[in-house]
Amino acid sequence: MKKIFYLSAVALTVFSFGCNNNATGSDAADLAEATASKDTSSLPPLETNPANSDYKPAFPGQTRIGAVKTTTPYQVDQLAKDLGKPWAVIILPDEKFLITEKTGYMQIRNTDGSLAKKITGLPKVDDGGQGGLLDVALDPDYANNKIIYWSFSEPYKKGNLTAVAKGKLNDADGKVENPVVIFRATPELNNSTLHYGSRLIFDKDGNLFVSAGERSVLNGRPQAQQLNAGLGKVFKITKEGKPAPGNPFIDQKDAMPEIYSYGHRNPQGLDIHPVTGDLWEAEFGPRGGDEVNLIKPGKNYGWPVITYGIEYSGSKIGDSIQQKDGMEQPVYYYDPVLSPSGMSFYKGNAIPEWENNLFIGGLSSMHIARLVIKDDKVVGEEWLLGDKSERFRDIAYHNGMLFAVTDNGSLYKISKK
Repeated sequence: MKKIFYLSAVALTVFSFGCNNNATGSDAADLAEATASKDTSSLPPLETNPANSDYKPAFPGQTRIGAVKTTTPYQVDQLAKDLGKPWAVIILPDEKFLITEKTGYMQIRNTDGSLAKKITGLPKVDDGGQGGLLDVALDPDYANNKIIYWSFSEPYKKGNLTAVAKGKLNDADGKVENPVVIFRATPELNNSTLHYGSRLIFDKDGNLFVSAGERSVLNGRPQAQQLNAGLGKVFKITKEGKPAPGNPFIDQKDAMPEIYSYGHRNPQGLDIHPVTGDLWEAEFGPRGGDEVNLIKPGKNYGWPVITYGIEYSGSKIGDSIQQKDGMEQPVYYYDPVLSPSGMSFYKGNAIPEWENNLFIGGLSSMHIARLVIKDDKVVGEEWLLGDKSERFRDIAYHNGMLFAVTDNGSLYKISKK
């Protein structure tokens, strides 16, 4: 099924849902001028619903930034709608898709979305709640060694935890050979099936970033602030699962040497900026307070001490503060929530105004958020594919196109018309 979007200025209540109306006259001219100058002040924020709290941003533009609108015509193709319960999508060197399925297997899909091969042979997953087979990444030398890495919720000792494994992909036989767990975000918990994280992304030096959640429950939350625990962290490890050289706490007593940053809640989005090389992250807040963060080594991102969210019950969290010395502010936050999952920078210029923009899959929000970033600040936002009414679980970039999987089992391609 194919839908063509001719994107120009329309009434805000229409374009916030990704509809395909055309605008003419002075509205289009005003929008073209605003887009060319990257001036977002002429368009109001997309979010018009009341916030869950009365918290104020730490700086202008930290939330509800002015809207932008894509003017380059693009199209959306639904390549598949039978993926099951996908959690992650990446593109293989032959341009086929490698997709994880939450219940514990992977699938290779052809470029047209049809099933090429089911991949089995992975370690057992705990797929209750938010758990299961989660992210997947290719070894930087995959073309030669066929090694892949994946994260999953592992039944471990008396509970479960976020784990990372590696193995050789034998696509011809439909299996992973010699799978081995290389890292565990200990301790395991026996009272949660929530907030595992987790995303995987390799840096230019061949080290692997791994995100892990704080598991949601009250005995997990404070461990996001503890350097001797693997909950609520971003890690940086080698391909063998060891601490990456130069990690900020590698020589600190009683600290996990794999930790890169801490104070996170449930980080399900990671990607590296194509120009600066910086690591960016997106994580779920509670009721409000979803965050987009620029991750720096050794920094504390505050959860659960500072937050722009409240409890689901409506009560305050902790001391109900949003700023504290020694704790990082999010570059951008949402209230109400986006429910951010997988994300990707647009690393090309096939659609010129998308170059270096960040695209984040929204779950409960049921759209993809496009963030225009300049000088490490968000300067504009657009909501895409809201008319699909699907929960967008992951996004991947390849060769001028974006690909997204949804909780309903869809695979979408977004490309220039």
